[in-house]
Amino acid sequence: MAEPTYSVEKQCPACQKKFSVTKLRGRQAMVKQDSDFCAYFQEIKPYYYTIWVCSSCGYAAADSYFDELSAAAYDKITEFLAARTVNVNFSGERTREQAIASYKLAIFFADLIAAPASRLAELYLKLGWVYREGENAEEEKSALTKAGQYYEQALMRERLPIGTLSEAAVTYLIGELARRTGQTETALLYLSKVVGSPSAKLEPRITNLARDAWHEARAARDQAGS
Repeated sequence: MAEPTYSVEKQCPACQKKFSVTKLRGRQAMVKQDSDFCAYFQEIKPYYYTIWVCSSCGYAAADSYFDELSAAAYDKITEFLAARTVNVNFSGERTREQAIASYKLAIFFADLIAAPASRLAELYLKLGWVYREGENAEEEKSALTKAGQYYEQALMRERLPIGTLSEAAVTYLIGELARRTGQTETALLYLSKVVGSPSAKLEPRITNLARDAWHEARAARDQAGS
């Protein structure tokens, strides 16, 4: 039986050196999915390997845009790395701790180059999922709070769709992340936008998720006020 991962050689867009990247072989079978789209799989966890990290300079970014460095971003990264020696290795099977470290590195570099809010939102969201798997509730809440804040910025400033997410999906996700992190009024505001949107009804799954989350948020508010 073939191994679920394999290695390929990539060239780092920051330092130009080659390094090994671990990729997944084929699609993984999803077992279930949480209400904030966190997916669970039978074997390996795909989001552990989403972030590519150069072993020579430490530059890290999501695989889907790893090679996309503008001239300004390249200058900022090379200036930062100029006086630093880095030696890291994220190839091969990753532990939860390595997955967390890879996302933190990607967030650092995304901040450094002023990446779009949607990219930071996705990084924080997936970091929150890794913390959830490790049952680290405090760190999960912190990451999901950041994810929600960046998705709000993205919804206001960026062109839709945001990645694979429609306007209704992003609006729902902001509300759901707010609900999960105890921001009940914000949750109700965004979830009600989806529930009451005629266009959102074209996405019944999102509408149903938003309706369920709205009822949960409403119940939480009523219980807090009792």
